[in-house]
Amino acid sequence: MDSGGWSRRRFVGALAGGAAVAALPACGNSPAPATTPAPEPEASTDPSREAARRPSGPRPLYLGTYTSAEGGGTGIGLATYDAATGRITGAGTIGGVGDPSYLAIHPDRRTLYAVDERDDGAVTAVRLSDRKVLGSRSTGGAAPCHLSVHPGGRWLLSANYGSGSVAVHPIDASGALGERSDLVRHTSPPPGPGQEGPHAHQFVTSPDGGHVLAVDLGTDTVYTYRLDEKAGTLSEVAQARTRPGAGPRHLTFHPGGRYAYLANEVDNTVAVCSYDPASGRVEVGEAQSTGTGSGTSYPAQILVTADGRYAYLANRGHNSLTRYAVEADGARLRLLGTVPVGGDFPRQIAFSPEGTLLFAANQKSSTVTVFRVDGASGELRRAGESFPSPVAVCALPL
Repeated sequence: MDSGGWSRRRFVGALAGGAAVAALPACGNSPAPATTPAPEPEASTDPSREAARRPSGPRPLYLGTYTSAEGGGTGIGLATYDAATGRITGAGTIGGVGDPSYLAIHPDRRTLYAVDERDDGAVTAVRLSDRKVLGSRSTGGAAPCHLSVHPGGRWLLSANYGSGSVAVHPIDASGALGERSDLVRHTSPPPGPGQEGPHAHQFVTSPDGGHVLAVDLGTDTVYTYRLDEKAGTLSEVAQARTRPGAGPRHLTFHPGGRYAYLANEVDNTVAVCSYDPASGRVEVGEAQSTGTGSGTSYPAQILVTADGRYAYLANRGHNSLTRYAVEADGARLRLLGTVPVGGDFPRQIAFSPEGTLLFAANQKSSTVTVFRVDGASGELRRAGESFPSPVAVCALPL
């Protein structure tokens, strides 16, 4: 995941020896977490209304890990969380999935997908009603680190970090995966400074649904493709270069659909990007500060609130979350400051469906921390104690 020979595995191997790791209880006959659809968020800054629109009862939370790492998990972690307090409770494990480091949910919320981040990469489907593993399919590359479901629910998109390629798999009516329908390796432009080859890090669909975009850390490029929704094949339509050596890792769109924000892992910056829905072209703006000082803090993931007013960046080396105000209808980020994440090496962050909570998966401390999100100010406040989860690299709240 990093330049200069700093591989994902070396980061995993650098886990603090004294980190407390509590194994999740075995599944047994415990009930599966509920998957009741969340209500649509409504615009409000009134705390009483904010509390009223939060759902009652436990909500499902799925946890990604490395099963091959020392102190790692035994599969996909199951937990629930209280939407009002943020308190997490362990609920078991889904076994039979190797190194499920990143997770995604089908739009109908019936099937969970995981990467198998290994040299012989694969993606796996799990039916949530009975936690049955529906099978795995090869991604055709090494170390897949990200996946997403196309909005139509018929195609799974995945990024192979190790081999610098992106893959497409069909999804059938049951949620199971078919054999790969396409695989594209990033052969140009050449690798950026300090990189030995391409490293695809993310593969997502644009808000308008017209294009799919791949972020490649190794080539300092964001690739835009058209997806043939009948054949499941990709056609490249544009490339956007970052500055050399930026190491782009993760891109998130503003809800307006015309701008996106790019987290650059290697040079410790973020950039505002413009996006043209008609052509699929992305233009990368000037590099901006993460607020973490000098040195590299390995920015990981950036999120934008549903109302488009605030953005948050996870900084692994600095162990913090940066808060930005989003201005000019998405065209500008203004740095507001950072807050401690309360864990070590925040690999991934995610909002609850209502946007009132933010979850951070802290890889080296094997914990998940939860923050309340103030809808008016965008401020983050810790919500209770950290939850112990073996080598926590992904938290997916539903």
